[in-house]
Amino acid sequence: MNYSRRNFIRLSGLAALGGAAMPQRLLSAESGELVLPFGNGERELIAYPEKRRLIRLTARPPQLETPFKVFNEGLITPNDAFFVRYHLAGIPTSIDPDAFRLRVKGKVSRPLELSLTELKRLAEPIEVVAVNQCSGNSRGFMKPRVGGGQLGNGAMGNARWTGIPLRAILEKAAVLPGAQQVTFEGLDRPILPATPEFIKALALDHAGDGEVMVAYAMNGTDLPFLNGYPLRLVVPGYFGTYWVKHLSDITVVDSVFDGYWMATAYRVPDTVDHSVPVATVPAKTVPIAKFAVRSFVTSVADGDTLPMARPTILRGIAFDSGSGIRSVEVSVDEGKWSPAILSSELGRYGFREWTYAFTPIRTGSCTLRCRATSRTGEAQPLEAGWNPGGYMRNVVESVQVHVG
Repeated sequence: MNYSRRNFIRLSGLAALGGAAMPQRLLSAESGELVLPFGNGERELIAYPEKRRLIRLTARPPQLETPFKVFNEGLITPNDAFFVRYHLAGIPTSIDPDAFRLRVKGKVSRPLELSLTELKRLAEPIEVVAVNQCSGNSRGFMKPRVGGGQLGNGAMGNARWTGIPLRAILEKAAVLPGAQQVTFEGLDRPILPATPEFIKALALDHAGDGEVMVAYAMNGTDLPFLNGYPLRLVVPGYFGTYWVKHLSDITVVDSVFDGYWMATAYRVPDTVDHSVPVATVPAKTVPIAKFAVRSFVTSVADGDTLPMARPTILRGIAFDSGSGIRSVEVSVDEGKWSPAILSSELGRYGFREWTYAFTPIRTGSCTLRCRATSRTGEAQPLEAGWNPGGYMRNVVESVQVHVG
C-alpha cells in the first residue's frame, strides 16, 4: 500500500517505541544532551516520530519531557513539543482508524461500539484550552529525593483540545440507576501478567459535567500518536494521570473503583496541602486530583545576564485547576512583592501570561521569583512541601541571573 508520511508514522513508524532501539540514523542526526539542575540530571535530547528533540527520561515506554525554553515560545505548546507519559511498556505501535472502536459498557442500557465517524457525529464538537500536567512534574527538585521519574519542570503543556463531551456518550449509552463511577482504559498494555492494567476512574457526576471531553484533535490537528491518537480523555484542571491516551474502553460501574492505579498508586496525603513532614508516611491518603496553583518565569533562565540600568521585560506563565489566575507578583533580589501585568485569558484552564518591567540598579547576582494567586485565594507557598510520591510541587520558583 502507498501510505502517506503521516499514516506511515501512525501505522508503522512507531515500531521502535515498543522496546527496540531507535534507528541509528535518527539517533545520530537528532540526538543531543541536556543537564537538568538536580542530581543525575543528565538527559538525552531525542526526536521521535512527530516530535522535535525532547528530553528523554526512559525509552521503554517513551517518557519525554518538554525543554523548558519551549514555554517562552507562546502560550499554546506545539504538538511536536508536547510532553509524553506512558505507564505501561506495551504501547500500541499501529492503529487503523477505520477499524478502531470506542467501547462503552457496564451499567448502561445500550452498550456501544463507536467508530471515529460515529463518535464525531454524536454531538456538536466542543473546544477547551487546558493544561495537561503530569502528577510528578518537577519531582526531581524534591528534597530529600523520592522515587519515581526525576522530572524537571517540563512535564506539562497547554493545548487547544477538540472533541465531544463525555456526557453525550453517557447519555447515548443510557446510564442505569445505581451507577457511581466511570472507568477509562486505553490501548497500552502491561508486559508482565502481574502488572495491573492502567485504568482510571471519575465520579459519575464529574464524568458527566459537560467539560470532561473525549478529544480527537489537539491544536487543530489529529492527536499526535504519542499523545493518544485517535482519542484521549481530557479532564480540565486535573492531573494527567486521568487523561487516558488511546482511549478504547469506557465502563460505568456501580461502586467506587478499587483498581491499583486508583486505590494504591497516584495517591497523596489527606492533609490540607497534601504534604507531610519529610521522610514520614501519611496516616491517610486520597487519590491525586486537581492541580495546585503554579507560576514560572519563562523569559530568562538560571545563569542568564541582564543589562544594568536598562529595562528588561520579564515574562512567564501561571495556571491553576480552573478558578483562574487573580494575580501574579514578582520579587527581585529578595525584595518586596510587586504586581505583574496579566494578559487576557485563553481559558480558565490554560496558561495565562504575565509580564513585569524590571530595571536592575545593582550589578552582580540577582534572584527573581514569581508567585501566583488564584481567584479562590489559593497562593503558592514560599517553602516546598514534601510527600512520598513527589507529587504536586507548586512552591514559589527562583531564577538566578547576573546583572552586568
